[in-house]
Amino acid sequence: MFVRHLQVSDFRSWPHADVAFEPGASVLVGANGQGKTNLVEAIGYVATLGSHRVATDAPLVRHGAERAVVRTAVVNEGRELLVELEITPGRANRARINRGPVPRPRDVLGILRTVLFAPEDLALVRGDPGERRRFVDELLVLRAPRFAGVRADYDRVLKQRSALLKTAGAARRAGGSGDIRTLDVWDGHLARHGAELLAARLDLVTDLAPHVASAYAEVAPESRPVRIGYRSSLGEALPPGLGQPGGARADVGLLEAALLGELARVRAQEIERGVCLVGPHRDDVDLVLGEAPAKGYASHGESWSFALALRLAAYQLLRADGTEPVLVLDDVFAELDRRRRQRLAKVAADAEQVLVTAAVAEDVPEELAGARYDVHEGEVRRVR
Repeated sequence: MFVRHLQVSDFRSWPHADVAFEPGASVLVGANGQGKTNLVEAIGYVATLGSHRVATDAPLVRHGAERAVVRTAVVNEGRELLVELEITPGRANRARINRGPVPRPRDVLGILRTVLFAPEDLALVRGDPGERRRFVDELLVLRAPRFAGVRADYDRVLKQRSALLKTAGAARRAGGSGDIRTLDVWDGHLARHGAELLAARLDLVTDLAPHVASAYAEVAPESRPVRIGYRSSLGEALPPGLGQPGGARADVGLLEAALLGELARVRAQEIERGVCLVGPHRDDVDLVLGEAPAKGYASHGESWSFALALRLAAYQLLRADGTEPVLVLDDVFAELDRRRRQRLAKVAADAEQVLVTAAVAEDVPEELAGARYDVHEGEVRRVR
């Protein structure tokens, strides 16, 4: 799989950009603020319908413009598809495949698969659980695009149920009884959609764990070993062994029953606090270095190595599934020491396509010497 062509209009800082790519390594070189990251961000958006830098679409549209457009020509096993996304803040985004409209933007998911490593990835280790949940969910959708719908259904139910809890809690604090007659119905919806999402996450972490351990040993052979596991808000109600290295596959029915049981157990607390206390939105991925949590105990170099190992593990897992994702390395070589640069370059050199951004060409290892583009003053010019 590779991106043959990228065209953007009013995306971030670019009124217009038009870039042709080839398989192999392509390096975009430009000083900070020239827009090279914006270009790979556009490619990542086509793959995930999200940005690795911001949580909403509004910043993706150039100041003063009504909408942004991203077009990519993606080649996979000899077949080319043109994907077009129109991003309009405050309105529904639109998508086209081979110039024909599709019902929903998420219908384009799966056409392009990317694994992107960027400086922001340090938050995977040092940030809050939401960063790790997002990492798992994006990888889950890359493996099986239908889970974009599962996640959307769960988020919709969570929003409705949370609003009901908040209203009921406020009413009780004001001396009323609070109307919770429909709460059982929303419990059922939350448990059903939540169990499907939770089962998929648990199995994903189980599949990912050996790749993380292997990738970390490759990039930091002198460090302590690492492992990952899934921590569910179900606590002891979660069947043992799930979401752990070598664990069993998750059973959706058992998880739905466990979720319903926990929702019943904490109902009084939820109404009092006005929030939903059980479900995949409360979960986390444990990152363990040696015998201690990586967050708070890993050094700066170990944190970088762990973040890199997570992305490389995602790349290897997708390859093991039979997919050859595009590897995107956004301004990361400047953050790594020489040894880690070389180890990352060794892995990247085997990719069908790797897109690299760098402020200084000398930061990019020779193993990734390929096509070279200068990004300067609103232009992208191929120089090699």
